[in-house]
Amino acid sequence: MVKTILIIIVSVSIFGIIVFSVVRQTMQKKINELVEEEKRKKGKK
Repeated sequence: MVKTILIIIVSVSIFGIIVFSVVRQTMQKKINELVEEEKRKKGKK
């Protein structure tokens, strides 16, 4: 019983870390795009 609970906790933790890293990378790319866009807008003015 304890072994099953530990396996579930570990798998959920690993899944959470993977999802977190993917979302973080996606957000980082989007933020970088927005920053570059702002720099271009300021450069034109």
